[in-house]
Amino acid sequence: MASGKGSNSSETSSDHPSDEHAVHDDVRADVTAGESPAAPVTTDEIFKAHEGGKLITASTLPLDSTRDLSIAYTPGVAQVCEAIHDDPKLTRTYTWTGNNVAVISDGTAVLGLGDIGPRAALPVMEGKAQLFGRFAGINAVPIVLDTTDPDELVDTIARLAPSFGGINLEDISAPRCFEVERRLDDKLDIPVFHDDQHGTAIVITAGLRNACKLTGRRLEDLKVVISGAGAAGVATTRMLLSAGVSDIVVVDSRGIIHEGREPLNEVKATIAELTNPRGLQGTITDALVDADAFIGVSAGHLTAEQVAKMADGPFLFSLANPNPEIPQDIALQYGSVVATGRSDYPNQINNVLAFPGIFKGALAAGATRITKSMKLAATRAIAAVAAEDLRPDYIVPSPLDPRVAPAVAAAVEVAARNDSTSGASR
Repeated sequence: MASGKGSNSSETSSDHPSDEHAVHDDVRADVTAGESPAAPVTTDEIFKAHEGGKLITASTLPLDSTRDLSIAYTPGVAQVCEAIHDDPKLTRTYTWTGNNVAVISDGTAVLGLGDIGPRAALPVMEGKAQLFGRFAGINAVPIVLDTTDPDELVDTIARLAPSFGGINLEDISAPRCFEVERRLDDKLDIPVFHDDQHGTAIVITAGLRNACKLTGRRLEDLKVVISGAGAAGVATTRMLLSAGVSDIVVVDSRGIIHEGREPLNEVKATIAELTNPRGLQGTITDALVDADAFIGVSAGHLTAEQVAKMADGPFLFSLANPNPEIPQDIALQYGSVVATGRSDYPNQINNVLAFPGIFKGALAAGATRITKSMKLAATRAIAAVAAEDLRPDYIVPSPLDPRVAPAVAAAVEVAARNDSTSGASR
């Protein structure tokens, strides 16, 4: 979702201004899809709502008699423990792990606040756990870790993993986030998903699919410029390549990423190999010439003169929040489709459209990892929900549309069962 994150595109930036966090500020229980709160939210109201935290742990069984205690706890629980000891796969059946996700952060890239540490990140993780419950009926536990060392993060999360059916990594800065996710994905037999990367990329790709459908274009024919090479920028690049886009130019704070440019870290060096087929060099202004689409996941700013260099009727996805890279009046002047990370503008690119259904589908399939085919299935499912009513100000569903999470979950579950690399039961 669109967060308050207006991160830069440096190598230490998480670079995901378009994530689910705007929901924490803007989604209210009494708000229906497409509506805004009737009155501005006050500071007093916000702090009052957070008193005591936003989550509780509740029992699913009554504990009103000695019989209840004998079933839920001792001596009855011992039989369940022994059964799981004999067959660990029964953990999913007889504990909460089959519908339980850990939301884990080290607090290094929180909203637009940056590295504020684990304790200050906890309200955001609680909010993310709320979203899992609200949109997918999944139990989620917020966990913040007092370390930024990748080895310690991987080791600690791996030791916590037996209590959960999936791991949602959140607000871990780039480039460490790539290593942490990759190593956990290799190490664990449960799905690991860094939402700042993949959730953003999935919803952007869904939006581009429908923008193409609306305007009679094809993903394969687009020249795309991505501003930002942190978590969201890199994942969006990979997602669009998987979806069929072949001409992508990625720009960071030092200009166009291309082979031979120095300095490039390992992640950016790989991006240089995969993108920029025309061999462009220079600044973002050079990249924008005749481009069909701009995707902003950075804190940069574009002028009308720069946007005017693009092809006619470009797609402008300016996702920095609260201030889009392209001011809205300029974007509407030039763009055929305009999207932002803000909940008060049309076409909000919001991660809550993706991650609840993705985890629900992955858990239902018993998947041990979330694969490329599962992510692509999610993009198609999100796009399909909005496809029948497409218009320039409606290319993705509302975050509150109740059809989205079930559609994404169903598509991801099918994709997982058809993908031999997902580890799902078939």
